[in-house]
Amino acid sequence: MIQKRTIGIVGTGHVGVAAAYAIFMRGLASEIILIDKDAERAAGEAMDLMHGQIFFERITVRAGQYQDLSPAQLVVITAGVAQRAGESRLDLLNRNAAVFEEIVGQLDHHTPRSVLLIASNPVDILTHVAQNVSGRSPSRVIGTGTMLDTGRFRALLGAHYGIDPQSVHAYIIGEHGDTEVPLWSTAQIAGLPLVNNTVLNHPWRQEEMDRLFTQVRDAAYTIIDRKGYTNTAIGMAIVRLAEAVLDDQKRVLPVSRMLNGEYGLSDVCLSIPSVVGIDGVEGAVLPPLNADELQALRHSAQTLQAGIDNIRA
Repeated sequence: MIQKRTIGIVGTGHVGVAAAYAIFMRGLASEIILIDKDAERAAGEAMDLMHGQIFFERITVRAGQYQDLSPAQLVVITAGVAQRAGESRLDLLNRNAAVFEEIVGQLDHHTPRSVLLIASNPVDILTHVAQNVSGRSPSRVIGTGTMLDTGRFRALLGAHYGIDPQSVHAYIIGEHGDTEVPLWSTAQIAGLPLVNNTVLNHPWRQEEMDRLFTQVRDAAYTIIDRKGYTNTAIGMAIVRLAEAVLDDQKRVLPVSRMLNGEYGLSDVCLSIPSVVGIDGVEGAVLPPLNADELQALRHSAQTLQAGIDNIRA
């Protein structure tokens, strides 16, 4: 018996549409339900995608209301006010938190068993908000976290070393934002550490790597300055995360989740490499951090905690 897969997407702005398109192209669901406060926009986006069935898979895409999500195994939340040029992700906090609480309340009522994927910014704090508001297990509320940052990191390292980025093993952890932390100490290609080594005829130069990381960290700001928003790559990251859940892949991904003593940190959501499967976050893989990386991760946690405290205030 073939199980029907239903994925809900709340928010049909640039990111929500990119996620819907990527899910459609991947054939990951048999039904995609789009929800937006602008019902006509959601209906238009659904119609537009449905017209592409002849070229790919037969997937039902329709606009709906929260009550239509009762069969959904997974719901992606991309709703929220857009990030403005020059605005940090944390500046979005108070403009998004109240809206988010309302959305999660609706989802708890209508689809309490689904896994929630949070992609709205600031993603770490909104993941924390969602976990606190939701009655479902915190492990079933996952933020996209530093998946995109890690993807950018590996893509730029791949270009630097002239190799497929999928052959680069390196992580960005912590906040999805200005205090994110590159794990240089464990970055490697084919088991060979990058730090202080010559890899593929490229000697390690700290200044070059610092510039590369700056490009990673500031990529969203650069893209927003140039095109007004970011959407395509995060849509792909959402699909990778959705696949890990729906296919029970037990894939290690740097997602935002609540820390409970890892690296001495608790009661804050940020990204560490985590095992993702059918039940959401099912475990963590804790790479060893050097003293500088641990200090930077703690600073990242403190920054996020200050944002959480602002909501509580």
